[in-house]
Amino acid sequence: MNYVYILTNTTHTVLYIGVTSNLPRRLYEHKHELVDGFTKTYHVHELMYAEPYSDIRTAIAREKQLKKWGRKKKNELISKANPYWLDLSEDWLS
Repeated sequence: MNYVYILTNTTHTVLYIGVTSNLPRRLYEHKHELVDGFTKTYHVHELMYAEPYSDIRTAIAREKQLKKWGRKKKNELISKANPYWLDLSEDWLS
């Protein structure tokens, strides 16, 4: 399964949109800051939203679509699925 996902930092001031074929592994990398880049620099570790896709091309197209959206529309997408902006991966990664 492939996933498009949205992460944020603890103050919810930064959003990151990514795509992966292994969500638990990728979140582990983000949470432990194993890869240099945006999420490490801005401490973006909390999973707010994820969409599963069986086809990676469809997932990549959706990632590109979401990245073009403005912040308000991204916030609305997250809030609809996760109204309290809780870290959806808090209990399944250490």
